[in-house]
Amino acid sequence: MLVAAAVCPGPPLLVPEVAAGAAPELDAARSACTDALGALAAARPGRLVVVGPVDGAGSETYPAGTRGTFRGFGVDLDVRLGRDGGTDPGRRLPYALAVAAWLLERTGWSDAPVEGLGVGERLAPERCARIGRDIAAGSERVALLVMGDASACRTLKAPGYLDERAAPFDAEVARALGTADVAALATLDTGLAHELKASGRASWQVLAGAAEGADLGGSLLYEDAPYGVGYVVATWT
Repeated sequence: MLVAAAVCPGPPLLVPEVAAGAAPELDAARSACTDALGALAAARPGRLVVVGPVDGAGSETYPAGTRGTFRGFGVDLDVRLGRDGGTDPGRRLPYALAVAAWLLERTGWSDAPVEGLGVGERLAPERCARIGRDIAAGSERVALLVMGDASACRTLKAPGYLDERAAPFDAEVARALGTADVAALATLDTGLAHELKASGRASWQVLAGAAEGADLGGSLLYEDAPYGVGYVVATWT
């Protein structure tokens, strides 16, 4: 059963070494993510599943011990998802899950076994919900760390340029995540999310599926759009 969830943005810029001179601009987001992971630890789960976006319409599992790297950004920094497991050394975490691994290492996470799940940004809502239900099935105490960004179209300099639909979309996402509104997340407009380049849509709908029937309340810790991209941090406990 799902006992807690934390929602965090997944841009590599969250890692100070990647952001370099711009690092202070995301200090508030980093602080909120630290608080969110604290809420997960307080729930004392027996299992932590990290969910984040990947390309395509499928899903991919990443066992404990899978490594990620930020060397593609010119930074000599590697991370590992949880403790070592029997992981193929050739596999690498996608960037959102690498950011999650960095957050977990930064907060000294050791409360529960960790595993990763990449969900395709084009994955159908029904399948996302089913994946979430499967994660939460059974009596084991499960927590989710859910990675993903809202729209990338909030300003003229945003990656997706300015789209007037972006701010209302992000406001509804922030409201739904901040109030643990399962129904609103489950029925997000997938076409609009794609057009606005919202990478978190599938991850949030996995959360919605996992939270069905759970008595969890939401709290919005951070919402802003630095660099024209919507970032949301929230907890469900």
